[in-house]
Amino acid sequence: MHDIDLLESTSERIHMKQLAIQICVNLIARTISQSEFRVKSGKKLIKGELYYRLNVRPNKNMSAAQFWQTVIYKMIHDNECLIIKSDSDDLLIADDYYRQEYGLVEDTFKSVTIKNFTYQRTFMMSDVIYLEYDNEKLTNLLNSLYSDYGELFGRLIEYQKLKNQIRSTVDMENVNPKDKENQSKLQRFIDNMYAAVKSKTFAIIPQQKGFKYEEHSKTSGSGQAIDDINKVTNGYLDQVAKALGIPPSLVHGEMADVEKHTRNFMTFCVDFFLKKIGDEFNGKFFTKQEYLNGNRMDIRRVKYRDMFDVATAVDKLRSSGTANGHELRDKLGMEESDDPIHDKYVITKNYSETVEGGDNR
Repeated sequence: MHDIDLLESTSERIHMKQLAIQICVNLIARTISQSEFRVKSGKKLIKGELYYRLNVRPNKNMSAAQFWQTVIYKMIHDNECLIIKSDSDDLLIADDYYRQEYGLVEDTFKSVTIKNFTYQRTFMMSDVIYLEYDNEKLTNLLNSLYSDYGELFGRLIEYQKLKNQIRSTVDMENVNPKDKENQSKLQRFIDNMYAAVKSKTFAIIPQQKGFKYEEHSKTSGSGQAIDDINKVTNGYLDQVAKALGIPPSLVHGEMADVEKHTRNFMTFCVDFFLKKIGDEFNGKFFTKQEYLNGNRMDIRRVKYRDMFDVATAVDKLRSSGTANGHELRDKLGMEESDDPIHDKYVITKNYSETVEGGDNR
């Protein structure tokens, strides 16, 4: 018997790849979506139209959190993300477009499509927000990496299914091949029997004359195959996390040295994306002279430690005269205060005695 349905590819089980990408991308997107995008003129915070669009409602159909999650997902998955500003000042994420690249002049974007609407106009590079993740598409790397992991993962799944498969045979005697009615009844009985064995915990099969059902399964209590499957899945997830700059321990939920790994995640992964976003918005919403005069976007990412965790350090910085109140409030993510006391550098008595009298021991 030759049947093409018996053949199955073990390398097309893409759910492992999709799960790894979703875990890593969503971790980055959820973190960045909690950031505050501030518009500053010198040291003063400007809460205007741009501040509202970036932090509350970028467009009529999306919240700020959903907007930034989509931006990060497109940056990583598609390697690029195009944001245009509509005539009503809405910030819209393009679903499809054609980019014409030039060497000495601005690139152009044509056929920009947002859901079911396609712009007929041509956008210049200076008119849009264009974010690019890397020089080479991450999906190419993940696909080539998955070609090996996927094959191994599929083989382990097939082995585990084969090891626990119920295999049986049916012996029939004195069956007239020309009697279609009897054949049909017998086939229905066999189908019902197999369905009962497959779906029920206890299956009772009535004995029939000239009919013998026998199982040939060999089951094993070893859990080694399951452990091997988990190792392959975790191995691929670790490679995806490393490619994105995420410490693998974070995606596995490990608690050992979690603060250290979180700091590395913020520094080498999240800050990288925020730097790209900040540079692009500063270059498109402010002129060169405005930027040099202190007008810029200041992105405050979510804090993994609150002010109470660093209260002792803040006290030391303030009392030693290293920083004034405004500088400390800025680092803590707080707005500048009008109280003139924060303009002063303060040295407390114990520090001043050390400075004036030398080493007091």
